[in-house]
Amino acid sequence: MSNQDGAEGAGSAGAEDGNKGGTAQGGQGGQFRIVSQYVKDQSFESPNAPQSLGTGLPQPAIDIIVDVIPRKFGEGQYEIALQLTAKATRGENVAFIAELLYAGLFSISNIPDEHLQPLLLIEAPRFLFPFARRVMSDMTRDGGFPPLALDYMDFESLYRQRLAQQSEESGAQGEAPKAAAQAEEN
Repeated sequence: MSNQDGAEGAGSAGAEDGNKGGTAQGGQGGQFRIVSQYVKDQSFESPNAPQSLGTGLPQPAIDIIVDVIPRKFGEGQYEIALQLTAKATRGENVAFIAELLYAGLFSISNIPDEHLQPLLLIEAPRFLFPFARRVMSDMTRDGGFPPLALDYMDFESLYRQRLAQQSEESGAQGEAPKAAAQAEEN
Protein backbone atom coordinates (compact mmCIF):
# COMPACT_ATOMS: atom_id res chain seq x y z
CA MET A 1 0.00 0.00 0.00
CA SER A 2 1.47 3.32 -0.97
CA ASN A 3 0.36 6.73 0.22
CA GLN A 4 1.67 9.77 -1.57
CA ASP A 5 -0.47 12.22 0.40
CA GLY A 6 0.95 14.09 3.38
CA ALA A 7 0.25 12.85 6.87
CA GLU A 8 -2.73 14.40 8.57
CA GLY A 9 -1.63 17.33 10.65
CA ALA A 10 1.78 17.41 8.96
CA GLY A 11 2.62 20.40 6.84
CA SER A 12 4.75 23.45 6.58
CA ALA A 13 6.23 24.74 9.76
CA GLY A 14 7.61 28.17 10.30
CA ALA A 15 6.63 29.59 6.90
CA GLU A 16 3.88 31.97 7.99
CA ASP A 17 4.46 32.36 11.70
CA GLY A 18 7.71 34.26 11.69
CA ASN A 19 9.65 31.00 11.56
CA LYS A 20 8.65 29.99 15.08
CA GLY A 21 9.24 26.31 15.78
CA GLY A 22 10.36 25.50 12.25
CA THR A 23 13.65 27.38 12.19
CA ALA A 24 16.88 27.02 14.07
CA GLN A 25 19.12 30.05 13.83
CA GLY A 26 22.83 29.36 13.43
CA GLY A 27 25.68 31.78 13.97
CA GLN A 28 26.19 34.58 11.41
CA GLY A 29 22.58 34.45 10.23
CA GLY A 30 22.42 30.75 9.43
CA GLN A 31 18.94 29.36 8.85
CA PHE A 32 17.46 25.88 9.10
CA ARG A 33 13.78 25.78 8.19
CA ILE A 34 11.37 22.99 7.39
CA VAL A 35 9.45 23.71 4.19
CA SER A 36 7.17 20.66 4.29
CA GLN A 37 6.90 17.15 5.66
CA TYR A 38 5.08 14.20 4.16
CA VAL A 39 4.58 10.45 3.92
CA LYS A 40 6.49 9.28 0.84
CA ASP A 41 5.55 5.61 1.20
CA GLN A 42 3.92 3.38 3.75
CA SER A 43 3.03 -0.27 3.86
CA PHE A 44 1.33 -2.54 6.37
CA GLU A 45 1.15 -6.31 6.01
CA SER A 46 -0.52 -8.81 8.30
CA PRO A 47 0.11 -12.06 6.41
CA ASN A 48 -1.29 -14.36 9.10
CA ALA A 49 -4.50 -12.45 9.86
CA PRO A 50 -6.96 -13.23 11.28
CA GLN A 51 -5.09 -15.88 13.34
CA SER A 52 -2.47 -13.31 14.39
CA LEU A 53 -5.19 -11.03 15.80
CA GLY A 54 -6.67 -13.48 18.32
CA THR A 55 -6.95 -12.70 22.02
CA GLY A 56 -4.76 -14.48 24.53
CA LEU A 57 -1.77 -14.66 22.17
CA PRO A 58 1.70 -13.95 23.57
CA GLN A 59 3.24 -10.56 22.89
CA PRO A 60 5.13 -10.58 19.61
CA ALA A 61 8.86 -9.88 19.40
CA ILE A 62 9.25 -6.61 17.49
CA ASP A 63 12.37 -5.71 15.53
CA ILE A 64 12.76 -2.06 14.58
CA ILE A 65 15.09 -0.77 11.88
CA VAL A 66 15.66 2.97 11.46
CA ASP A 67 17.63 4.71 8.74
CA VAL A 68 18.10 8.35 7.75
CA ILE A 69 18.35 9.07 4.04
CA PRO A 70 19.56 12.55 3.04
CA ARG A 71 19.18 13.88 -0.51
CA LYS A 72 20.08 17.26 -1.94
CA PHE A 73 16.93 18.57 -3.57
CA GLY A 74 18.00 21.92 -4.92
CA GLU A 75 20.10 24.92 -4.05
CA GLY A 76 19.98 25.14 -0.27
CA GLN A 77 17.24 22.50 -0.02
CA TYR A 78 17.56 18.97 1.29
CA GLU A 79 15.09 16.15 1.61
CA ILE A 80 15.64 14.06 4.73
CA ALA A 81 13.73 10.78 4.87
CA LEU A 82 13.25 8.57 7.90
CA GLN A 83 12.90 4.95 6.91
CA LEU A 84 11.21 2.96 9.68
CA THR A 85 10.53 -0.77 9.56
CA ALA A 86 8.81 -2.74 12.33
CA LYS A 87 8.52 -6.52 12.05
CA ALA A 88 6.51 -8.34 14.71
CA THR A 89 6.85 -12.12 15.05
CA ARG A 90 5.52 -14.83 17.31
CA GLY A 91 7.91 -17.72 16.92
CA GLU A 92 8.20 -18.37 13.18
CA ASN A 93 4.95 -16.56 12.33
CA VAL A 94 4.93 -12.94 11.20
CA ALA A 95 2.24 -10.95 13.00
CA PHE A 96 2.82 -7.75 10.99
CA ILE A 97 5.33 -5.76 9.00
CA ALA A 98 4.96 -1.97 9.04
CA GLU A 99 7.14 0.16 6.78
CA LEU A 100 7.22 3.92 6.57
CA LEU A 101 9.25 6.41 4.57
CA TYR A 102 8.51 9.80 6.15
CA ALA A 103 10.33 12.82 4.78
CA GLY A 104 10.79 16.52 5.19
CA LEU A 105 12.06 19.18 2.85
CA PHE A 106 14.43 21.55 4.64
CA SER A 107 15.75 24.91 3.53
CA ILE A 108 19.25 25.61 4.81
CA SER A 109 21.34 28.72 4.28
CA ASN A 110 24.51 30.24 5.67
CA ILE A 111 25.48 27.08 7.57
CA PRO A 112 29.21 26.24 7.60
CA ASP A 113 30.04 23.00 5.76
CA GLU A 114 31.35 21.33 8.92
CA HIS A 115 27.90 21.76 10.54
CA LEU A 116 25.82 20.70 7.55
CA GLN A 117 26.07 16.91 7.91
CA PRO A 118 25.18 16.85 11.64
CA LEU A 119 22.32 19.24 10.96
CA LEU A 120 20.95 16.98 8.20
CA LEU A 121 21.51 13.65 9.98
CA ILE A 122 20.78 14.60 13.61
CA GLU A 123 18.59 17.69 13.89
CA ALA A 124 16.36 17.17 10.82
CA PRO A 125 15.42 13.57 11.76
CA ARG A 126 14.94 14.66 15.37
CA PHE A 127 12.34 17.14 14.14
CA LEU A 128 10.58 14.58 11.88
CA PHE A 129 10.56 11.63 14.28
CA PRO A 130 7.52 12.52 16.45
CA PHE A 131 5.36 12.78 13.32
CA ALA A 132 6.70 9.52 11.86
CA ARG A 133 6.19 7.86 15.25
CA ARG A 134 2.52 8.85 15.23
CA VAL A 135 2.02 7.52 11.68
CA MET A 136 3.56 4.16 12.68
CA SER A 137 1.36 4.02 15.79
CA ASP A 138 -1.78 4.74 13.79
CA MET A 139 -0.80 2.23 11.11
CA THR A 140 -0.41 -0.67 13.56
CA ARG A 141 -3.62 0.30 15.39
CA ASP A 142 -5.51 0.49 12.09
CA GLY A 143 -4.11 -2.96 11.25
CA GLY A 144 -5.86 -4.47 14.27
CA PHE A 145 -2.90 -4.50 16.67
CA PRO A 146 -2.18 -2.33 19.70
CA PRO A 147 -0.59 0.99 18.69
CA LEU A 148 3.18 0.65 18.31
CA ALA A 149 4.79 3.19 20.63
CA LEU A 150 8.32 3.63 19.29
CA ASP A 151 10.92 4.77 21.79
CA TYR A 152 12.49 8.11 21.01
CA MET A 153 15.60 7.76 18.88
CA ASP A 154 19.05 9.08 19.70
CA PHE A 155 19.96 10.36 16.25
CA GLU A 156 23.32 11.62 17.48
CA SER A 157 24.34 8.04 18.39
CA LEU A 158 22.99 6.79 15.06
CA TYR A 159 25.07 9.48 13.31
CA ARG A 160 28.22 8.51 15.25
CA GLN A 161 27.65 4.81 14.40
CA ARG A 162 27.31 5.75 10.72
CA LEU A 163 30.57 7.74 10.85
CA ALA A 164 32.40 4.85 12.56
CA GLN A 165 31.08 2.39 9.98
CA GLN A 166 32.15 4.65 7.10
CA SER A 167 35.57 5.07 8.70
CA GLU A 168 35.97 1.29 9.05
CA GLU A 169 34.85 0.74 5.46
CA SER A 170 37.23 3.35 4.06
CA GLY A 171 40.03 1.95 6.26
CA ALA A 172 39.33 -1.57 5.03
CA GLN A 173 39.28 -0.37 1.41
CA GLY A 174 42.60 1.39 1.98
CA GLU A 175 44.08 -1.76 3.53
CA ALA A 176 43.00 -4.04 0.66
CA PRO A 177 45.14 -2.30 -2.00
CA LYS A 178 48.12 -2.25 0.40
CA ALA A 179 47.73 -5.96 1.10
CA ALA A 180 47.41 -6.70 -2.62
CA ALA A 181 50.51 -4.64 -3.41
CA GLN A 182 52.48 -6.41 -0.67
CA ALA A 183 51.29 -9.79 -1.95
CA GLU A 184 52.50 -8.91 -5.46
CA GLU A 185 55.91 -7.84 -4.13
CA ASN A 186 56.41 -11.17 -2.34
